[in-house]
Amino acid sequence: MLDIGTGSGLIALMLAQRCPEAHIDAIDIDADAITQAQFNFAASPWSNRLHAHHISLQNFVKKRHSLFINHYSLIVSNPPYFIDSLKNPDQQRQTARHTDTLSYSELIQGAAQLLAPDGTFAVILPAEAFDLFTAEAAKVNLFPSHITHVYSKPGKPLKRILLAFQFPSPVTHNPSPITDSIYIESSTSPRSEEYARLTADFYL
Repeated sequence: MLDIGTGSGLIALMLAQRCPEAHIDAIDIDADAITQAQFNFAASPWSNRLHAHHISLQNFVKKRHSLFINHYSLIVSNPPYFIDSLKNPDQQRQTARHTDTLSYSELIQGAAQLLAPDGTFAVILPAEAFDLFTAEAAKVNLFPSHITHVYSKPGKPLKRILLAFQFPSPVTHNPSPITDSIYIESSTSPRSEEYARLTADFYL
């Protein structure tokens, strides 16, 4: 498995906890983030299966191809959210949140080159990025297999979209994706029952 833009390594750690047989590579272009991820990985029970790399996705793709290394069964990314918006004066936060160093197109193309033919590429996006991201993915023959709409609470506008992409299979070609929704909060609680069940394994 591969976590693109791992930051402190939280998503990679969750993958390691959820998937006991998985070996996980985690990459980020921020040196401080990778240092933090390496510390967090070393302190976890899954340190032998987690590997943090200080490298850009573009260079990671080149490196993997030069070594003829097998592709990933799962690639995940919580990519930069903002394309055209006011930049944060903090350079690290700006890099993490904006697409200047990794555009959606570059992310999708890199994932497509690293993904196994029957693998899954999963991302979390702001709602307004859905059309652009899916259009770019279609250019490299990746299509949504599962779409989850994420709302903060009932009555609020759509906040995020969770997307799983796959290459079409010879049998199904481009089937309609599974579509569902989740609410983070309920009208009476900061965590809905569904969200609490979904994340229960990750809380102390």
